Amino acid sequence: MVLFCTTKSILSRKMKRLLRYNSHMKRLFNQMNISRLVLGVGALCLAVSLIFRFALSSEVPTPPPPSIHCAGGNQTFQCEKKHLELITSSLGPKAAMTDLKNQYAHIPEVVSDCHQLGHAVGNAAVDVYNGDIAQAFLYGDSFCWSGYYHGVVERAVERIGEAQFIARANFLCEAIPGKDRYSFEYYNCVHGLGHGLMAVTKNELFKSLPMCDKLSGDWERKSCYGGVFMENIMVDNRNHYAKYLKKDDLMYPCNAVDTVYKEQCYLMQTSYALSQTNYSFAGAFKLCSGVDVDFRNTCAQSIGRDASGNSVSNVARTVSSCALALDDTQQSNCYVGAVKDFISYFHGGDQAHQLCLAAPERFRDVCLQTAATYITTL
Repeated sequence: MVLFCTTKSILSRKMKRLLRYNSHMKRLFNQMNISRLVLGVGALCLAVSLIFRFALSSEVPTPPPPSIHCAGGNQTFQCEKKHLELITSSLGPKAAMTDLKNQYAHIPEVVSDCHQLGHAVGNAAVDVYNGDIAQAFLYGDSFCWSGYYHGVVERAVERIGEAQFIARANFLCEAIPGKDRYSFEYYNCVHGLGHGLMAVTKNELFKSLPMCDKLSGDWERKSCYGGVFMENIMVDNRNHYAKYLKKDDLMYPCNAVDTVYKEQCYLMQTSYALSQTNYSFAGAFKLCSGVDVDFRNTCAQSIGRDASGNSVSNVARTVSSCALALDDTQQSNCYVGAVKDFISYFHGGDQAHQLCLAAPERFRDVCLQTAATYITTL
């Protein structure tokens, strides 16, 4: 099975107040013995009546979620990150992801930083749940290419450190459902291990990859490699700093790593290449035609993912980008990559089906077959 990673989900204060009130009333009753309760029943009933009347008459409106104002000139990644971290620590990750979705609908800067902001919520959630990956996953959301889940595992690995990762590698994701069928949720966990290793090693790619080899399953190892390479290309000089990218060799480090790692590298690398060439998809297809022969199809699938990602999974724009392929083999693989990204982004198959129907007829079958297989992992 070829793994495919994408680059692109509390109690209110009012409820807490009521719980504190109920707890206070229980203590009040427990402090009384039977004789006092009998003698003072009238006074107690009056007191209870007055307390309830006071509680109802002095009800305070529930305050809005805590926030940091990031509008206008203050609409920066660091401001949004702090804003979402504050909501996560105060109200939980579900509230933060809801806020992220609301902002995504009307703030362009949030759209472009959405995956990384999901990482930030996931990071903060691990601190809320004291390093418990499975607990944090319960409150997760696949929005924006599963950035939340990647961030959860990234921070969890960072918290335990390098030595503990080596000792516990095969147990960190065991509580995540779907291991037997390689579910998307389980994939997000083992893929996230690669993100975490890059955090632990300070972005040392050539040190992180062999640590993925501590995982016992081939599928798990490949998923972890993908996380390492994804972290390497997520350079933004804010949260992510890459040491192993070259402006004069856009396919590096894929052409420098051992063969066992190349597939997962080429499934990621075109995102970096496109960012350095003003998103020239024709140029990216040309680059893919010159890589190791065994990985040219993989490279074209990576372009398909980027065609979807760059257009925010817009059918017409994705089809237009894939049409720039140098030949039918590249174009077919472009649709393989694109349809997987559609499914990952929308966490469903409706839009993916629309993409396949919009593709040239000779590519529809491979597109639909890929979609039918990939969607079973959700």
